[in-house]
Amino acid sequence: MTEITKKYSNDEITIVWEPSVCIHSTLCWKGQKGLPQVFNPMVKPWIKPEGGTTAEIIERVNNCPSGAISFYYNNEETKPIETKAESIVEAMPNGPLLVYGNIVVKDKEGNQTQKNKVTAFCRCGASSNKPYCDGTHTKIGFEG
Repeated sequence: MTEITKKYSNDEITIVWEPSVCIHSTLCWKGQKGLPQVFNPMVKPWIKPEGGTTAEIIERVNNCPSGAISFYYNNEETKPIETKAESIVEAMPNGPLLVYGNIVVKDKEGNQTQKNKVTAFCRCGASSNKPYCDGTHTKIGFEG
């Protein structure tokens, strides 16, 4: 799978979206803290930074469980934000295995990818983006 990265900017920040990492938790746009005026998968482009304040966007981005959405300030050098914490592994009920912290993922060809914040790994075996979760567990009714 080709690694795609999309960027959306306002005057202060750039939102970075990595679709291959997304687990489709819907937390960015649904629920009490969702920002459907910024994150709306029913329209193209689905991220519109002008729909919310920078503070609202940062709060929502920082709560993305997979780390598929991140941001950087436009006046700073573009670089991944590293989590300064121990690595923690959490099995989500009926969902992915979340690994918090800075890790290196090595694929079957030996290529290494640095991951920061949270990485979601498939537990159901049905992801089309293995080893990462793509949200298929919800479609197939995975329990575990």
